[in-house]
Amino acid sequence: MSIRRFSASAWCMFIGLCAGIPAQAGEADVVAVEAVREGAGAWRFHVSVAHADAGWDHYADKWDVVGPDGTILGTRVLLHPHEQEQPFTRSLGGVAIPEGVDRVGLRAHDKVHGYGGKKMTVELRR
Repeated sequence: MSIRRFSASAWCMFIGLCAGIPAQAGEADVVAVEAVREGAGAWRFHVSVAHADAGWDHYADKWDVVGPDGTILGTRVLLHPHEQEQPFTRSLGGVAIPEGVDRVGLRAHDKVHGYGGKKMTVELRR
């Protein structure tokens, strides 16, 4: 019986200690996308990114519009951490989409992990 009490007490101490440890920032995820046609072949993208930014050394620092063949069609550089604004949305206009391309991918990048978080694909309604 005393072993069970010790184990339960140790477990409670462990949980209490872990609760005070800040979560590590993982990979940057694209969580929402809106594509708006601007004109002949040009598009504006409104992209929401979620990332547990942890200061200047580890934050989501850009997102890309990527064609079906892997070509980067546009990049929105993010110049600072968004620790207090999650998820956050930023836009990029004037992205030239080649004729015949009807869908593009969106991916986010962070300073530590690079690419690798959740990506999204958006269909372009012409």
